Amino acid sequence: MASGFFAILDDISALMDDVAVTAKVAAKKTAGILGDDLAVNAEKSTGFLSSRELPVLWAITKGSLVNKLIIVPIALLLNIFFPVAIKVILILGGLYLAYEGVEKVVEYFFHRTKPSHVEAKEVIEEGDAAEKTKIRSAITTDFILSIEIVIIALGSVLDEKLAIQIMTVSVVALLATIGVYGIVALIVRMDDAGYRLVKASGDKGIFSVIGKILVKSLPVIIKILSIVGTVALILVSGGIFAHNIDFLHHIFPSFPSILREFAFGLIVGLASVLVVIVVKKILVIIRHK
Repeated sequence: MASGFFAILDDISALMDDVAVTAKVAAKKTAGILGDDLAVNAEKSTGFLSSRELPVLWAITKGSLVNKLIIVPIALLLNIFFPVAIKVILILGGLYLAYEGVEKVVEYFFHRTKPSHVEAKEVIEEGDAAEKTKIRSAITTDFILSIEIVIIALGSVLDEKLAIQIMTVSVVALLATIGVYGIVALIVRMDDAGYRLVKASGDKGIFSVIGKILVKSLPVIIKILSIVGTVALILVSGGIFAHNIDFLHHIFPSFPSILREFAFGLIVGLASVLVVIVVKKILVIIRHK
């Protein structure tokens, strides 16, 4: 009986080792989407009164956990009973990510956007209604990104046993939520921590300098995250196309994979943005007739 017990422990240990390896691979493949998720939620969690930032972030975090609880079982069931759907969802998600990434670039270069401080002022003035709207928006965005995180994580372990698939996808989904929103919590409280340092030091000395740096760094960090997230979206989408569309394997095979994947994502993203623009214009013409 003792030997059987230790055999079970050995099997569990081996399973955990396998899950650790597969989770690491899956986490690397989803890193780009996590970067964009981090940037989006850092932006959506700022602009509130200091006392409301953490409650808003907690509401979004709970919504994200619910999203994962819905998506993970559905993805696993699809993989068992309708596996071709996984590849289809991956490619459709890649189209969305390519569009989202390139659309941000087009928006930056060709459309003037409101400064972030104006948006923050509006959110504070509108109160509870704006807070709930922003929470719903963040949870909806998280749902779309969570689909891709789960599907990409599952796609990295399709050749593994079902137990490893379930545990790997669950681990990645949980770490994605805890990791992303934990970092966002630290980011959104940077300015508040900086203000407290300045106030406690009487606006003198090294702590005052550190406090002012923290306050001024918040918008810069969010901007950097936004840029990194946009590039990551295009790269991730290109990687999805390169690994799931056969004929793309033979296009520029001698090029570095990162350049090929970025090019694929950029080209598909530009095409999808153009299609959306044309469709919108056609709909406007139809409505005016």
